[in-house]
Amino acid sequence: MSDPARQAPQKSAAPSFANVHGLGVACGLAAGVWLGAAEAPTKLVNSGLSPFAISLCMVAGVFTARWTLPTLLKGTRYVFADLANNKHLIPTAILAGMLWAVANTLTVFAIRDVGLTIAFPLWNTNSLVGILWGRVLFGELKGASPGNIAKVLLGAVAIAAAAVMLGFSTIHGDQHHASRAIAGIAAACGASLLWGTMYIPYRKAYISGMNPLSFVTVFTLGELGTCFALVLALDGGTKAALFHSPETMHLLFWLFLGGFVWVIGDLFQQFATKYLGIGRAIPLSNTNQLWGLAWGALVFGELANADWHHRLLVISGSVVMILGALAVSTAVATAREHASTDQALHRECIRYHLDYSRVLRAYSGHGDIPGEGPAAGSRAWWDYAIVAAAIGVFVWLGTNARVPNLGMNYTWLAGLAVVLVATALICGFGLYKSTRFS
Repeated sequence: MSDPARQAPQKSAAPSFANVHGLGVACGLAAGVWLGAAEAPTKLVNSGLSPFAISLCMVAGVFTARWTLPTLLKGTRYVFADLANNKHLIPTAILAGMLWAVANTLTVFAIRDVGLTIAFPLWNTNSLVGILWGRVLFGELKGASPGNIAKVLLGAVAIAAAAVMLGFSTIHGDQHHASRAIAGIAAACGASLLWGTMYIPYRKAYISGMNPLSFVTVFTLGELGTCFALVLALDGGTKAALFHSPETMHLLFWLFLGGFVWVIGDLFQQFATKYLGIGRAIPLSNTNQLWGLAWGALVFGELANADWHHRLLVISGSVVMILGALAVSTAVATAREHASTDQALHRECIRYHLDYSRVLRAYSGHGDIPGEGPAAGSRAWWDYAIVAAAIGVFVWLGTNARVPNLGMNYTWLAGLAVVLVATALICGFGLYKSTRFS
C-alpha cells in the first residue's frame, strides 16, 4: 500500500493554516496575561525553602492543573486515544517536561541571587532562542516576505528590550550581593536557553497532529519526576525540610495556586505555538513581563516610591513592548511560508508513517470530525472524580493557608482578576468555537 503522506494534495494547506493566525495571536496574548499573573501568588511566600523545594511545590500545582484542565475540556478518553495515535511523541513530551523543570528551578536560583526584576527579562530572551530553533529545525520564516521577517525579528527584539526596561524600572538601590550576581545571571541565561529549546518538542508534537491538551498531560510527568529527583539528589533527599517542616503547610496553597495559574497561561501558549510557530508565539507570550509588572506595581505597590526615572522606564518599556507585540501579531504568514510548513508536516508523516490528511486536519484545528478519531466530549465517571479531587486538594490546602501581612490594593486586585477571567473566557470560547480545543 502506498504512503498516504506522499499522495496528499498540497494546495489545501495554505488556506487551512491562514485561517488560524488570528486565533494564534489571541492565544499568545492571553498566555502573556496569565503567565504574568502566575508570579503574584508566589510573592506571598516568604520562607526559607530552597529553590528546589519551591520548584517542586509549584510543579505539584502544575501537575494538578495539567490533569484537571484537559479532563475538563476534552475528557480522559479523548486524551488517551490521542496519545495512542501518537505513541512516538510520548518520550518527546516527557523530555520537554524535564527541560521545563530544570529551567524553572534555575529561575528560582536567579530570583534569589539577582531578584525578579533582573532575572525575568534575562530569561525572557528565550524568544530569540526559539526563533533560531524554529528556523533551523522547522523551516519557520522560510519563504516569508522581507517585511514579515523584519516584523518578527524586530518585534521579538523590541519585546526583549522592553522586558529589560520594565525590569530595571523596579530596582531601587543595591539589593543583592555582588558575589551572587554572576551566578544569578548565569542561572537566568540557562533558563532562557532551556525554555527556548523546550519549544522544539512542542512544535514537533503539533506538526505530527497531537493535541496540546494531550501533550501537556504527558509533559507534566517529566516536570514532576525531574523536580522530585532534584530534591532527592541535591536538597537533602528524604530528609529535606520540605517533607518534615510543619511550617511548609501554610505555604503550599500559594505555590499550588501559582502553578495552576501558570498552567492556564501555558495552555494558551501551547495553542499559540501550534498555530503560529515558535518564532511568533514566544514573543507574544513574553508580554507576560508587562502583566507581571502590573500586578507588582498596582496590587503590591512596588513602584509607590519610584522616582521619575523609574516611572519613565515603565512608560517607555510598556510602549515598546506593545509596539513589539503589534509587529509580531501583524506578521501574517504568506503562501510561500505556509508551503514550508506543509513540507515540515510531510516530513513528519513520512518519518513516522502518519496519515497526512489526519495530521493536516489536526494541525489546522479541524481534527475532531464526527465519526473519526477520539470521541470529543465523551466523559467517564473517573473524569468527574479527577476534577473533584483537584478541587478537594485546593480546598484542603486553602484551609491551612495563611494570608500574609502584606499591603495589597484590593481594588486593583479585583480589576486584574476580572481581566484574567475575561481573557480566559473570551479566548477559550474562541478556541472552542473554531477548533473544539483541537
